Amino acid sequence: MTRLLLLFFVLTAPTLATAQLRPADPFPLAQYPAYHGPDLGLTFDRAGQGTLRVWAPTAEALRLRLYAAGAGSAPTATHELARSSAGTWVLALPPGTTGFYTVQATIKGKTMAEVCEPYARAVGVNGRRAAWLDPTTAAPAGWADDLRPKPGAPTDIVVGEASVRDLSSASTSGIQHKGQYLGLTEENTTGPGGVRTGLSHLLELGITHVHLLPTYDFAAIDESLPPAPDKYSWGYDPLNYFVPEGSYATDAFNPAVRIREYKQLVQSLHKHQLRVISDVVFNHVADAGTSAFEQLVPGYYFRHNADGSLSNATACGNEVASERPMMRKLIVDCVSYWAREY
Repeated sequence: MTRLLLLFFVLTAPTLATAQLRPADPFPLAQYPAYHGPDLGLTFDRAGQGTLRVWAPTAEALRLRLYAAGAGSAPTATHELARSSAGTWVLALPPGTTGFYTVQATIKGKTMAEVCEPYARAVGVNGRRAAWLDPTTAAPAGWADDLRPKPGAPTDIVVGEASVRDLSSASTSGIQHKGQYLGLTEENTTGPGGVRTGLSHLLELGITHVHLLPTYDFAAIDESLPPAPDKYSWGYDPLNYFVPEGSYATDAFNPAVRIREYKQLVQSLHKHQLRVISDVVFNHVADAGTSAFEQLVPGYYFRHNADGSLSNATACGNEVASERPMMRKLIVDCVSYWAREY
């Protein structure tokens, strides 16, 4: 079932001057095997067994560390993934497995940093550990029956762009869940002088589509701290592409909450005949060096200058190599997932 429309920006392939391989690359990136299956990341069968598949073709080993919490504490278990087809590594854990996990590669004898794998669909606080959780189980009541409104004529589309936080964060908004997904599920809210706020304001505008600024998991906000006026980001610093942002949830520590509450937001807008556009940004990430991309497949996911430095056509410090097969696959898989799951 497709619920969301997605708006995304991807830079076109660079000129040859900026597409040079780094001098340290062991062999041409075009020779890296591409995996075409639909099961990257963590997937679950009907019995509840979870299987993790990660693409890391240059790794000599890949291990999973399991944790009881999304931050702090020591690992409760370590598992080695098995090498599989087309540069992927696989691990299956039995039904009933819970907790949080990271993956860690060994490449050219070097132990890389622990990271969330790129296809993580549920995470703990601040997105540093993925959650061993089937996101389809984190659905609000009535979610199976939710349908986005039927589209009208293209000439009748009226789009309103907004930030989840901005729409409800004012102290005088009359909204209980200020700056959060649930703030846009509250009906008939008003501010001083009876001015309509939040969802009520959107409805009085006469728009047909709500274009939400990025709601995927971004890096700038410390989700472990309570909301504050100076805690703000438009969301253009991607961290985990497949996961809703935790600072907009009522509990960023519980990975199911952000998923369920984002779905409640979508439900609420659909109930009032508003279609949802999700703004996503794939041309750069928050930090290339510490990203899962660079820690799992160094040099592959980002464009580099001839001297080995990161290309910076985005003016954001790095530039995603959207022309490479596995980055292109991730982009398509991600937008398809959001449209289907949310």
